[in-house]
Amino acid sequence: MPDDASDIARACYQAYVDKDRATIEALLDADFHFSSPLDNRLDRGAYFERCWPNSARIRACTIKRIVPIGETVFVTYEGEAVSGKSFRNTEVMTIRDGKIVEVEVYFGWSLPHPAPEGGFVEPNELAG
Repeated sequence: MPDDASDIARACYQAYVDKDRATIEALLDADFHFSSPLDNRLDRGAYFERCWPNSARIRACTIKRIVPIGETVFVTYEGEAVSGKSFRNTEVMTIRDGKIVEVEVYFGWSLPHPAPEGGFVEPNELAG
């Protein structure tokens, strides 16, 4: 298992692409917690029940930015679903003693971006 915080983060995303549950289990601390706009500090068991099944829908993950600061790693990535749909998210990971102890996900947008370059869409346009 990697021990550099950036390498640990990269291994986490690769485990999703590879559908490698054993690797993700080894990377997550026993006291792991996960938050997103839809999830409020899920524990490890709830994470594996609710979130891990999404790995079946992920074809690729390309890290665009990875910034380690102490035990925090900021990661922006572009994902591609097996359906071909692409998206961009940013995550904040806390990595302590070689294990991921906390992840906060901030959902980005679909790719290609729904707004034209230099333009915008109204919030109600995204719902439809």
